[in-house]
Amino acid sequence: MMIASVLVSTWRATFRGIISDAYLDAMKVEDQAIGHARRMRIPGAFLLVAVDLSEDRVVGFANYGRARSMPPAFDRELYELYLLPEFHGAGIGAALVRTVAVHCRELQASSLFAWVLKGNPNRAFYERLGARAVGEGRVSVGRESLEQIAYRWDDLAKLSGVGKTSA
Repeated sequence: MMIASVLVSTWRATFRGIISDAYLDAMKVEDQAIGHARRMRIPGAFLLVAVDLSEDRVVGFANYGRARSMPPAFDRELYELYLLPEFHGAGIGAALVRTVAVHCRELQASSLFAWVLKGNPNRAFYERLGARAVGEGRVSVGRESLEQIAYRWDDLAKLSGVGKTSA
């Protein structure tokens, strides 16, 4: 339930004005917990969790695994990356992404990508970490069809800060 609570809080704070208020207000932690459990049953899916030890609470998470929706050249996908807004700018999100990159390299992956809503005010975060826009698509959220951008990291060594880079 803690991960689902982070997801709901983050969506409401981040996507207000992008996704309808009715949809965001109707989100239930219990429903998101069921959906998250389903996503974690994807073969080869992994979960990283960021915990604030001083308060013993989950403040963010990254869910990733095999690419689901892009050509085979995109071998790993960052399915979800959510961090409570009060922890933005503390380096936790970047640490989660870098840890994902380390694990993906251990799995012999050569690249990582993430779908990001075009209206997401945090798109620059991915760009600061070296991701580049490589495609566009649409995603259904409730009754809405929203534009999204695929961001790709080609050099997992550089992203992870470990080992030789491909450049």
